[in-house]
Amino acid sequence: MLKILEELILLARERKNNPVEGSYTNKLLEDKNLVKEKVLEEVNELIEAVEENSNKIHEAADVFYHLIMYLERNEIKIEEIMDELASRKK
Repeated sequence: MLKILEELILLARERKNNPVEGSYTNKLLEDKNLVKEKVLEEVNELIEAVEENSNKIHEAADVFYHLIMYLERNEIKIEEIMDELASRKK
């Protein structure tokens, strides 16, 4: 189930190291302001979709994608986030 998230993270890292011209992923990874704006926009769209009970899955997927790009753009590793979450288990 979480394999697709891992693949998305690996894609972001691969694109950072080997950019593909015209790639939306690369555009996000290269533009700190754009990726920040997209995360905020997508979170707001998800909230609206939940409140209206429409398009929730699509908007949630957009949030995951853009958040992963934001984290990778800012050198925040998912492995460290997972370690932090694991340390919070009681």
